[in-house]
Amino acid sequence: MVKLRLKRCGRKQPRREGRDLRKVGFYDPIKNQTYLNVPVILYFLEKGAQPTRTVHDILRKAELFKERTSS
Repeated sequence: MVKLRLKRCGRKQPRREGRDLRKVGFYDPIKNQTYLNVPVILYFLEKGAQPTRTVHDILRKAELFKERTSS
């Protein structure tokens, strides 16, 4: 199963297992900044990728799921 994850910036984090298929965005909880590559995220969601809980919450706040159901 493919998981949709965003790179977390702001503090040193341990490396994740495995490598990225493609970079889809990042978020910085300290500066409260988020960058989402929406076309790539929508592509992976259509192919069946599952977002992590944190990514799901960020996408819901960005109203990405409303955009996905209306198209």
